[in-house]
Amino acid sequence: MENTDQEKVTLAQQYDKLASKFKDIYLAGKERGHEAMTVALEKSHEQMSALGEFSAEHGAELKKYMARDLDQTMADAQNLGEGAKERLNPGRLGAGALASLAAVLESAGNTLQSLGEKTREKLTYSTGEITSAGTLTCRACGEAIHLKETGHIPPCPKCSATLFNKGY
Repeated sequence: MENTDQEKVTLAQQYDKLASKFKDIYLAGKERGHEAMTVALEKSHEQMSALGEFSAEHGAELKKYMARDLDQTMADAQNLGEGAKERLNPGRLGAGALASLAAVLESAGNTLQSLGEKTREKLTYSTGEITSAGTLTCRACGEAIHLKETGHIPPCPKCSATLFNKGY
């Protein structure tokens, strides 16, 4: 779908509204995790569609982009978890606390590892798509593009490639 500059601005604003609605619904729920995020995204999409905030076509596009960005955020959280495990000094903790913490970290690590593997392939960002603020790295040449706000992804300014990885 080719959009005009004004449509791109409008879509970016709608993405931010969808993200805000998602956050409200997710935080209001008791459950956490990927399934709860999926449910919150679906509810926020349904509510905004019912209010006429976007067309069915734009709503589906925004929902797809939001799901992709959520998957990227979860993958980033996994990387943070791995870094925390590396920095944790077991010598500072008592044996009982250490055993409890080790079990929690192992369980969380296994869950995050599994989730990371499932989402890694979905995390391709392409020119023309909408995404939230962050740093996109060109897969072809490694050039970094820094987005300061939600917007459409441009082609790589260095090599004109169209596929990126994202970090925050």
